[in-house]
Amino acid sequence: MKRRIASGTSRTARLLAGAGLGAVAGRAAYAALTRDPPGVNGVPGAEVWGRTNHRGEPVTLLEGPAVVAGAAAGGLLAPGVQGRMRAAALLAGVGSGLLGGYDDLAGSASSRGFKGHLTALARGEVTSGAVKILGIGATGLAAAAVAGSPAPSRTGRAFDALVNGAIIAGSANLMNLFDLRPGRAIKVGVITGTPLALARPSSAVVAAPLGAAAALLPEDLAERAMLGDTGSNALGALLGLAATRLGRGPRLAVLTGLAGLNAASEFVSFTKVIAGSPALNRIDMLGRRPAAVPVPAQARSGASEKPDMEDAFRPTVPPQTGPAGNGVPADPA
Repeated sequence: MKRRIASGTSRTARLLAGAGLGAVAGRAAYAALTRDPPGVNGVPGAEVWGRTNHRGEPVTLLEGPAVVAGAAAGGLLAPGVQGRMRAAALLAGVGSGLLGGYDDLAGSASSRGFKGHLTALARGEVTSGAVKILGIGATGLAAAAVAGSPAPSRTGRAFDALVNGAIIAGSANLMNLFDLRPGRAIKVGVITGTPLALARPSSAVVAAPLGAAAALLPEDLAERAMLGDTGSNALGALLGLAATRLGRGPRLAVLTGLAGLNAASEFVSFTKVIAGSPALNRIDMLGRRPAAVPVPAQARSGASEKPDMEDAFRPTVPPQTGPAGNGVPADPA
């Protein structure tokens, strides 16, 4: 009994240490990035990362890179993580974050969702969303392979790699679909990540990203910053990696749920579902400012919106030159 209590206490201490390291690193990265925003090809950093939200107020996408940096630093320094899992977490988080950042800065609204991007790809048009879909899929498989599998046979290990890679990629995409209102994606991350943090096989993996995201939640709720594709893809991928440490049965259940929700997003507005549920809406609005008065349709002429963007939390992107963007919102593929 004493040994079990000591083990539980030690695991809790490692979990708190990992979350604390992620939080400190995330806040430090955000302070450094916003103090001197990095530019791209001569375009000032404030213009590259700055956006205007539905209230006409400035927001920055630098919350996303800060979460990626905090999760990476915290994951490398957090105690109790095996070497293979550290490498897998670094690959999943940074890889998904870089692909999300590419879509944030160079994304086009010409195609939407899996169907839109894959249809465009079939026509020979390579959209930024298609690059991200394929890239995150490959990153997920690579991270799953690096993390390894306890299966005794080669067939079992190959099966686990495919299932785990799909979980990482599916979770990365799904988290991005929740980044449509202030604080929503981080709340979803905390709600789904807490049980993973309490599960012995995955607790060390999820601590740093949850700490980094939670530390930047006040910026998100205050509508000063947003995760963007960079932060939401990375956060989702790392939560997915943590879920791959569960048993095979729970993992298959997780994969089924991810596949169902990603498919449903092509036809159903998550925002409408949340707004129609008093309990979910109460959680969604917790800590948020009251909704802004909708912008008249004529003021939004020419704007391209996804089904989940009725009140346009996704900010408008100012016209930019070069690879920094093309003046339309990036697509959470």
